[in-house]
Amino acid sequence: MSSNPLSLLNQACFLTGAHDHRHWPTDAGGEVAFVGRSNVGKSSAINVITGHNSLARTSKTPGRTQQINFFELPGDRRLVDLPGYGFAKVPEKLRLHWRTAISHYLEERESLRALVVLMDARRPLQALDQQMVDWCVGCGVPLIVLLTKADKLGRSQQNQALISTRKSLDELENLRIELFSSTKKQGVEVARELIVAALTWPN
Repeated sequence: MSSNPLSLLNQACFLTGAHDHRHWPTDAGGEVAFVGRSNVGKSSAINVITGHNSLARTSKTPGRTQQINFFELPGDRRLVDLPGYGFAKVPEKLRLHWRTAISHYLEERESLRALVVLMDARRPLQALDQQMVDWCVGCGVPLIVLLTKADKLGRSQQNQALISTRKSLDELENLRIELFSSTKKQGVEVARELIVAALTWPN
């Protein structure tokens, strides 16, 4: 692994976006995917982790991402932006489509090396977050949990959120939980190191 994880991640470029698995890139190499509630700051996290301002589109309207987006990295590696979940104003038909697409990806994608699950540090492990964690554990996917928007909390509240989340998920293996803030760049270097380690680990 490079001594500077950003040297790999900042080479990310948009590859394709697809609603249907038949249009996904060939299932080879390594991928790390990002998933989280629609208002958790997923696009901002992808942008700051890769060192790009607009690699992943950010929107004031949560739930706008309606397809799985693939970003190409050197060495047959990719970052993947999965549709957000849990936004009440999204039509039921679209929620079902998202669930089907995410399910197929998590259960069938052999190149998936790790999943980054983003949760709001102020409200971690809501029901849908817990379902996503359980789902991924059932699929045997290593997890990196980023507690986003940590800058909205004081230091003691941050520590409390981190401790309580770790305690709730204490029995799980292949799991890392870190505080994260796109605005303050908190936890960004750790996230980069974990992602690059997953991407470059021998399959």
